[in-house]
Amino acid sequence: MAWEEWEQLKTQAAERRSTSMQLNHVPDAGGGSPELVVQQDDLGAVGHEAYSLHRDLHSQADVAGMGVDSHGSGHTAQAAAELSHSNFALGGSLSLTAETWTSQVNALLDACALISNHLDFSKKSHANDDAEVAAAVRGRSVSELGKYFK
Repeated sequence: MAWEEWEQLKTQAAERRSTSMQLNHVPDAGGGSPELVVQQDDLGAVGHEAYSLHRDLHSQADVAGMGVDSHGSGHTAQAAAELSHSNFALGGSLSLTAETWTSQVNALLDACALISNHLDFSKKSHANDDAEVAAAVRGRSVSELGKYFK
């Protein structure tokens, strides 16, 4: 492609470009936006999965703690120490890898616990709110409720 042809194509593209605003989505066919709806069962299921993931990670992802000796060092830390003692650079790298893995697993465990606890709290809180509203409505007559909708 010749330079002149490239310049001509750039000019044509610039001329076709509209100066009006464009949105990067297609309007909803119904004319409205969809509502976010979450059922209590959904919250419970997600919370249960977060709890299960936390439990499984806690029991299976502890690489640094596997094969703990009397000094509290796992196989990975023991291997890193032996390699370092024998002047292998791999010892320091293995130790750093185990520390990084442990840090990342702990962060993931914290996130799973936070999600599980938050969803359990949300589920209980919403159930309590619903019970309070139901109790308040039960104590009022229909004509008294009508005052609030005017």
